[in-house]
Amino acid sequence: MSGYVELGRVVENEQIGSDVWCMVVYAPKQAKEAKVGQFCDVRVAMGTMPLLRRPISYAGFNAQEGTITLLYRVVGKGTELMTQLSVDDTIDCLGPLGNGFTIPKRVLLVGGGVGIAPMVCASNHLPEGTKATVLLGFRNKEEAFWADLFKQDKVDVHITTDDGSLGTKGFPTAVLPSLCANTKFDSILVCGPTPMMKGVAQVAHELGLSCQVSLENRMGCGTGGCLGCAVDGQDGRRYKVCMDGPVFDSEEVGF
Repeated sequence: MSGYVELGRVVENEQIGSDVWCMVVYAPKQAKEAKVGQFCDVRVAMGTMPLLRRPISYAGFNAQEGTITLLYRVVGKGTELMTQLSVDDTIDCLGPLGNGFTIPKRVLLVGGGVGIAPMVCASNHLPEGTKATVLLGFRNKEEAFWADLFKQDKVDVHITTDDGSLGTKGFPTAVLPSLCANTKFDSILVCGPTPMMKGVAQVAHELGLSCQVSLENRMGCGTGGCLGCAVDGQDGRRYKVCMDGPVFDSEEVGF
C-alpha cells in the first residue's frame, strides 16, 4: 500500500522515557484507514536536511478522534527535531504504509525496544473474542515504563530483563517455551531487535507455531523506490520491506 501525504496537527508530544517520546497527531484519514502493524513515514523538516523520512510504526489510531499515536526513540538529528514540535505544529506524515499483522484468536505479542509500539497497537485493537498475552524484553528495570502502556488492556504481561533487575533474567526466548507450554497460541507476533526476533522465530519454528515478524529496516521513501530496505527471502526473492512488509511470516525472510 503506497499511502498518501497528510499534513497532521500535533496534539501531544511528550517524553515518556529517558530517550522515548509519545506523539499524538490529528491525521483523520490515516486514523480511519490504518491497520495494526502498518507504519507512516514522517518528514521531520520542511527543508532538505534531513532529507529522508523516518519510518514510525503506529502505536495506536483512533478513527473517532481522528488521531494516530507514534512512539519514537531519539537516535539522531531527525528524531531530535521531532522532540521540538509543539501542540498545533504541523507534521508531514506519509501513510498508512505496508502490510499489517493477521491477529488470530489466541496470540502472543512479543516486543523489545521501540518494537513494542506495534504490540501496543495490537493490544489496543484486538478483534472481539481474541485473547492476547504480552512478553516484553528490556535491558533493565529502568526501561519498564513500556509495560505501563498495556495497563488499560485486558492482557497478561510478562517481563524479562537482561540484568535480572525485573521479571525473569534473560531474553524473551528464556521464557517463551514455558509460556507456549502453558497456553495454546495460534500465532506469535514479534517486533524488536533483529537478534531477538531471530530467536523468537527459531523457538516458534521448533514448536511448530506460526510466527509473524515486523522488520525495522530503514525505509527512506516508504513507497518502494529507494530500495534501501530490501531484504533476502528464504525462497531467493528480494523483498521490499516497506511494500511487501514490514510484517512477514518468519519462514519467508532471512535475518
